[in-house]
Amino acid sequence: MGLYLGCFRKYVTRKYFFFVSLTEKEISSDWFVTVKTERKGKCPEEGWSESTIELFLNELAVMDSNNFLGNCGVGEREGRVASSLVARRHYRLIHGIGRSGDIAAIQPKATGSSLLNKLTNSVVLDILKLSGVRSVTSCFVVPMATGMSLTLCFLTLRHKRPKGRYIIWPRIDQKSCFKAMITAGFEPVVVENILEGDELRTDMEAVERKVQELGAENILCIHSTTSCFAPRVPDRLEELATMSAKYDIPHVVNNAYGVQSSKCMHLIQQGARVGRIDAFVQSLDKNFMVPVGGAIIAGFNESFIQEISRMYPGRASASPSLDVLITLLTLGASGYRKLLAEQKEMYTYLAQELKRLAAAHGERLLHTPHNPISLAMSLDDLQTQSGKSVTQLGSMLFTRQVSGARGVPTPLSQCRLGCWHHTG
Repeated sequence: MGLYLGCFRKYVTRKYFFFVSLTEKEISSDWFVTVKTERKGKCPEEGWSESTIELFLNELAVMDSNNFLGNCGVGEREGRVASSLVARRHYRLIHGIGRSGDIAAIQPKATGSSLLNKLTNSVVLDILKLSGVRSVTSCFVVPMATGMSLTLCFLTLRHKRPKGRYIIWPRIDQKSCFKAMITAGFEPVVVENILEGDELRTDMEAVERKVQELGAENILCIHSTTSCFAPRVPDRLEELATMSAKYDIPHVVNNAYGVQSSKCMHLIQQGARVGRIDAFVQSLDKNFMVPVGGAIIAGFNESFIQEISRMYPGRASASPSLDVLITLLTLGASGYRKLLAEQKEMYTYLAQELKRLAAAHGERLLHTPHNPISLAMSLDDLQTQSGKSVTQLGSMLFTRQVSGARGVPTPLSQCRLGCWHHTG
């Protein structure tokens, strides 16, 4: 028991180990050494072997009451699972994370799952710092994708700003972030971007006019974006953060797939340094190569991030936390850094080859240096034939197993979200 209490006492208090009967003699020497090196809850520098990770998860699982040999559960939620296949899929960590009042709270009868949750949040925080946001102080994994996680942030701000009705939103053509605002019951104030060269950039003058027109006390927050599709580029985060601080307006950043980009993370770090960023949200599947269904909510004020976690109603699935912890333990910090470096190299290579391809067909690669993730090229020749030719190209790429590319014709189509209409 000394091993667990020594390594994990910062996460779970002694009383929650009462029912656990493990001793250090029952744990292999490799496991003892491995866990002791991770006392601080940081991502290991080198990745663990699969057998070590499975041993780690099995040891956590036996700390949950549903796996006690003499357990007699009489409540409505006792970790009952009918299928052994389902039990194995989740490493018998059945209780989920959190309690009804707080997704970050410890469950007395699920010490192992609680440790999993705390350790995952700690390791993820370490990776966010490694990726460039060095001053981030708190984060937690939530079993919802980016859009619903943004909604949770907005609902938390409602209690702090009861008069807030509007959300200032520099336009980004992604449905989920728009629906996050209307689902939370707020009115998005769409600020169109301005064209600078080939790039669509934040119109700071228009944003400030809206703030002055609506009144700062009536604005819930500014909702900005980092990762996006070219020719749109990341918002001017430093200037928006400075404006947020000037008018005392909260600032929430949609960083959906920005963890993989040192530039996007640098923008967040600088924004927090010179102004105000209350929370930034990123997807697990886009940044850590795990199944869809999880996100990270992070920020620079620990108490506010805890407020967001307490807004989550009920317990939550541990699957996203389990997936990302396994992935990061497999990669290690060095493995994740290697992936970040490879992403930069592949982006440069893709840009070179797309430029060559475009020139060969009388087209051009758009110059979007402020977008470190996405690239765009013109399709003027296809567009002169018909808009369908442009979308057909996207279809042909997909049938040839090239997914993720988008063919966007002009004039742009109409999109309706509830009572809102958009061109694009």
